[in-house]
Amino acid sequence: EVPGRSPLMPEARIHRALSEIPAAAWDALHDGRNPFVAHAFLSGLEATGCLRDDWGWTPCHLALWEGDLLVAAAPGSLKSNSHGEFVFDHAWSHAYARHGLDYFPKWLGAVPYSPVTGPRLLARDEASKRALLDAIERFLQQSALSSAHVNFHDAEDEAVFDAGWLLREDIQYHWHHNAGWKDFEDFLGAMDHKHRKNIRQERRKVRDAGISFRIVHGDEASEAYLAAMHGFYLQTFAEYGNSPALTLDFIRHLAQEMPRQLVIVLAGRESVPIAGALCLRGGDTLYGRYWGASELHPGLHFEACYYQGIEYCLREGLARFEPGAQGRHKIARGFLPTLVHSRHRIADPRFAEAIGAWCAEERVSTRQQLRQLHAHSPFRAEPG
Repeated sequence: EVPGRSPLMPEARIHRALSEIPAAAWDALHDGRNPFVAHAFLSGLEATGCLRDDWGWTPCHLALWEGDLLVAAAPGSLKSNSHGEFVFDHAWSHAYARHGLDYFPKWLGAVPYSPVTGPRLLARDEASKRALLDAIERFLQQSALSSAHVNFHDAEDEAVFDAGWLLREDIQYHWHHNAGWKDFEDFLGAMDHKHRKNIRQERRKVRDAGISFRIVHGDEASEAYLAAMHGFYLQTFAEYGNSPALTLDFIRHLAQEMPRQLVIVLAGRESVPIAGALCLRGGDTLYGRYWGASELHPGLHFEACYYQGIEYCLREGLARFEPGAQGRHKIARGFLPTLVHSRHRIADPRFAEAIGAWCAEERVSTRQQLRQLHAHSPFRAEPG
């Protein structure tokens, strides 16, 4: 028996809303360095209308309890589509359909709309984490779901999965702080002449347009700033013909409940906000999430979404900047290709075998692409 641990066997429970779990109990299961698994972030999505059944998101958190003590939990959803996941399995659902089978609903262990690596199996110890994964597998079988998925898990979670959980890899582009960089000029100085010149030209165009920037945290943001940032977000989604999920109430919620973790970059011309980028700050990482603009200017996107964030990290001593999924153009601006991971449990053994072979081929291709992308690094020697 573990000292201080209740002799009771853990009981697995399904929670259809995170409000059913006390915030202190949930947050005791992680170190607080990743803002996306915080109770305030996840419960805020649910409470402010960001998750809707008709958009395919039905909260379904799985937790292990020893009496009144929460010992493990996984943020989860039942999904009726693959919208907002950033790990694409459309080919899998089409294969099920061709065989007259239903791929949906499935269970997803992830943070909605957030392709950000972090803990997904929250637990007080390693044994509880393994018990939680066993409970997810039992839930998959008992609920007759096609599959269970854990997206963007971190290295500590990776050790828990066995071969029955198929591994997928993808590429994102992350900035890493070199200890020798004291400011943006040091960062540029590590690049070759071509890339250094291009970045300086992009920044100059923004300055010449009379655009200035300010960065505010949640507790520094006025209602007008929050509304402006949400308006920029809505405009971006409208331009791409997508449905915006985040509500203004959610942005307000972040400002109130996570005031120093919410970071907003605002661009203005003649004191009028014309663009913004919404970020979250973790223990040692800045996470770029959304951006939008009411005016288009050359270089504005790169300045608001990348260069201002890099300067913030350099000032604040943050080790990484993850500006979001995809975007090969980020390499030229100092963001290097980085592998991210997900795990997938397929209930039907026939599909599991076929999808497993497909995942193995995909990993080989992804690793080849990773090596090719590193060859385009703008740095004379890669940082770190």
